[in-house]
Amino acid sequence: MVAQHKPFFTGAASAALHAYQTKGSNGPLSARERGVVQLIAQGNSNKKIASLLNLSLKTVESHREKVRHKLDLRSTADLVRYAIRNSLVEA
Repeated sequence: MVAQHKPFFTGAASAALHAYQTKGSNGPLSARERGVVQLIAQGNSNKKIASLLNLSLKTVESHREKVRHKLDLRSTADLVRYAIRNSLVEA
């Protein structure tokens, strides 16, 4: 593979790369989900986000949980770190 100028990964590296790529296996975040994450990272409450986006509180909570599931995140702090690392907000 190297001689053909193609990527080569050991078995362990290939497995780790595959695990990373499939971690959020439910697909990328939608524009609405990215917007909700951005507003969460800016310190807004679910109620405030619902008001800003003209959504119901339940819809915002649903988006938040769907994002946490897609990205395998456990807390609001994890969401904020994700937003910073992916340039959704500034640190």
